[in-house]
Amino acid sequence: QVQLVESGGGLVQAGGSLRLSCAASGRTFSSYAMAWFRQALGKEREFVAAISWKGFRTSYADSVKDRFTISRDNTKNTVYLQMNSLKPEDTAVYYCATESVGYGLGSSREYEYTYWGQGTQVTVSS
Repeated sequence: QVQLVESGGGLVQAGGSLRLSCAASGRTFSSYAMAWFRQALGKEREFVAAISWKGFRTSYADSVKDRFTISRDNTKNTVYLQMNSLKPEDTAVYYCATESVGYGLGSSREYEYTYWGQGTQVTVSS
């Protein structure tokens, strides 16, 4: 049974920072690309960032590029999302996900991810 557990969300003022963590269990974490998605109230879930299975390749949505950094520690089975210069429009529930097929580069397409965490709320006040 694959489990993904996010943590690190909370309330922060605009311009502040948060670091999200996603701890994985139940499969060989290091063999799979990982990603973060988010869903704001009343909106569809959207891609935020992805990282390849070995961590050499990362990709970002334009809206978070140069502010967010995705990373992974395969020794801890954990993926991180460092979020800096946060804006009110970053307010959302953030989900981590693991790709269906191993050894991937990290897709931005939601349908390529099989397992999802329960989400962690990030609220940015103005």
